Amino acid sequence: MQTSDGSGVDANANSVNPAVNARHASNVGDPLTESQAKFWYLVECQGCKELAHSLKMIHDLALYHSDIPFDKAEKSALFDVKVLWEGFEKMEAKA
Repeated sequence: MQTSDGSGVDANANSVNPAVNARHASNVGDPLTESQAKFWYLVECQGCKELAHSLKMIHDLALYHSDIPFDKAEKSALFDVKVLWEGFEKMEAKA
C-alpha cells in the first residue's frame, strides 16, 4: 500500500516496530531473553490459531467497522497487526 508521499505503510520510518524487515531479525541460534521466553510461553498456551483469529478480528473491526480516520502511524500499526496474525497462521500450519 502506498501513501500520498510515495512511501509504503510498511516502511521502517512509518512502522510502530522499526525492525519490520525480517533481515534484521536476530540470529536463530541466540538464546531467548526472559521477556521473549515469557511471550513465547503465552503464545504456546493460547494457541497460534486463536491468536491469529483474534488479531484478524481486531484489525477488521478497526479498519472496516470504524469511522475514525487513520494517519500513517495507525495504518502502519494495522499493517503490523496483519503481519503478526499471518505469522501466527503460518506457525499453526506448520504444527
